[in-house]
Amino acid sequence: MSPIRNFDAMVTRLLSQASAPVRVAVVCPDDEATVEAVARGLSLGIIACRLYCKAPASLPAALRDYAASCTVVECADADEAARAAVADVRECRADVLMKGLINTDNLLRAVLDKQHGLLPPGGVMSHLTVMQVPGYDKLLFMSDVAVIPFPTAVQRAAMVGYVADACRALGIERPRMALVHCTEKTSPKFPVTLGYADIVARAAAGEWGDVAVAGPMDVKTACDSHSARVKGLTSEVCGHADALIFPDIEAGNVFYKTMTCFAGAETAGVLTGTMAPVVVPSRSDDAGSKFASLALAALTGRR
Repeated sequence: MSPIRNFDAMVTRLLSQASAPVRVAVVCPDDEATVEAVARGLSLGIIACRLYCKAPASLPAALRDYAASCTVVECADADEAARAAVADVRECRADVLMKGLINTDNLLRAVLDKQHGLLPPGGVMSHLTVMQVPGYDKLLFMSDVAVIPFPTAVQRAAMVGYVADACRALGIERPRMALVHCTEKTSPKFPVTLGYADIVARAAAGEWGDVAVAGPMDVKTACDSHSARVKGLTSEVCGHADALIFPDIEAGNVFYKTMTCFAGAETAGVLTGTMAPVVVPSRSDDAGSKFASLALAALTGRR
């Protein structure tokens, strides 16, 4: 399977798969961008939907042409909609959970419920972003820009595994992963770099399968071959990174927002570590980003 290098190719891959549509549970599909993203997936035949709507419930007008692929579930309020959708995903009646016009905290309360939620006992939930950057010749994966403030060693190891799995789901057989920092040397001044050394060793020992993990290194070294050559760094990751693992949410989120605001990057994102992918877009995300997130979840989430 050849690597998927852009968002259009994600859709092409989904269309080429001879399988049933991915079943998406959409919580409160009351905003235009979510409905538009869902309508696009339905029009292509790559998804079918269960829509959890606040009473009185009805199929959004933009989806009526696809009524045969939609089921409307009427709920008393947004919290009940979240619980019902999570239950259906948990019981394998849906493959992907998608947030509509509901507060993220309300949705995550249902996702993280210890008895009825989607996070296995002892599991680590993280956020995975895939970015299409003008001028970079492939998709760029990154973690974590939205969920875990200051990752522990256990959480960072889980992130590496999730990103490696997502890369492989998109056809990257040997993901090249950069552990990002402002320096290329491990130092007690930056304790996170000492943890990076452990991650590199575990990757080399095969803990996450066939991967190349290197760091610490800055983003330019990870993604620009000239910068790596000037610094005398020879890792196969340097200049060719498929994925960036950030030291904390502050660094990751600043990079994410900067790339979308000033570099014209397009993004897709899902929660990982849960029993199924959870699409939790920002309120400001447009329909294109929400559809890309849905496509990413569909590629990584079939059970």
